[in-house]
Amino acid sequence: MKSSTLKTKGFKFKQFTIEGGQSGMPVSTDGVLLGAWAFATSPQHILDIGTGTGLLALMCAQRFPQASITAVDIDEHAFHAASHNVAHSPWANRIQVAQQNILQTQLNTPVDAIICNPPYFNDGQQSQHAQRATARHTDRLNHGDLLQAMTRLLTPLGTASLILPAVEGEQFIAQAEQQGWFLARRCNVQPSARKPVHRLLFELQREPCSSQLSTLIIQEGATYSADFIALTRAFYLKM
Repeated sequence: MKSSTLKTKGFKFKQFTIEGGQSGMPVSTDGVLLGAWAFATSPQHILDIGTGTGLLALMCAQRFPQASITAVDIDEHAFHAASHNVAHSPWANRIQVAQQNILQTQLNTPVDAIICNPPYFNDGQQSQHAQRATARHTDRLNHGDLLQAMTRLLTPLGTASLILPAVEGEQFIAQAEQQGWFLARRCNVQPSARKPVHRLLFELQREPCSSQLSTLIIQEGATYSADFIALTRAFYLKM
């Protein structure tokens, strides 16, 4: 039986602070990478699916000063954590937080950008904490349903940015392409030059496009790589 409570560690960034409450997932390198990498051009209205603590919504607000952002999460604890973090940020007037099941979410108008750090795992042992299990496993939001929701909520010319482990990312991209999506950008993330790709950052869109491929190595020796520092410098305190 899963416990319903889990204290989530907070984290301080240069321009905002994350207080985790009982949202289920602490700030992770994956989330920061996605928030810093997503969207090659500036969107006008961003939908953050499964916002958790509100990290991606806040990063997008910092990066794109003209964007309005809607952040949704099915979990009550995540909703309260994100609401708190948004309210105490410099961008509270541009971010709307809602407790909703994305499969039932209705928007007045489609958005031109979706950002999502989705549940990663289709199988395997789950956390005993309900919030973390929801955040990490696809039981309540499988990738096929997520794709359908993205299709419904995104404008025809919109872009969706995600991060997944390498295997699940390959599967997601293949499934998306079978449903008529196109891969616009992909970044293979390696912990170090000697280790294999362990995460995929990728952007999908509905219109045919050429695909841009890049690689990001997080660490070089005992320090962060120059590319990782350049990507995340605007956020991490000690970069």
